[in-house]
Amino acid sequence: IALVAAFLLSPGLAWAQDHVRILSGLYGLLRPLDKLQPYRLEMGVRLANERGATLYDFWGDRIAKALYKAADGHADRTLVNLASQEYFGAVDAKALKLPVVTCLFMQEKAGEIRQLSLYAKTARGLMTRYAIDGRLERASDLRGFNRAGYELRADLSNENQWVFVRPQPALGTPMAVSEAA
Repeated sequence: IALVAAFLLSPGLAWAQDHVRILSGLYGLLRPLDKLQPYRLEMGVRLANERGATLYDFWGDRIAKALYKAADGHADRTLVNLASQEYFGAVDAKALKLPVVTCLFMQEKAGEIRQLSLYAKTARGLMTRYAIDGRLERASDLRGFNRAGYELRADLSNENQWVFVRPQPALGTPMAVSEAA
């Protein structure tokens, strides 16, 4: 049945199933089509468990090991981190054993550059969609991301952290998610 289901997936969804992983406080590491029950649990919550006092303690190195295994077979084994700091904190960097590039999304207003979490969260989704639509196989291909006014700022970026900046939209302006691909 799983083989039949894979053939029924759109090419983009099949690509995402193989390339995109989602961090969850309750489930650990998920693929886009994994089934789950609705829940509300933030990764940073203090929750005593058999491994310690937090969800970070609970997950230990298991998420990192699962990410390492998920990279098997990919030409570019670079992990592109689009998670928030809170969630990526659950990935044990010592156990990961993969190169990591973290993408940051910032707003510029009157010469000041800062991160606004609402827009950053939306931009992470836009970049994920950009990768899926383009079926990107190399992390470096994400440097061309240019949705919703974001552009890579090489002067603010380095090998492990790519900073994308856009002019800050006026208050009440929705982020344009339907911009041309």
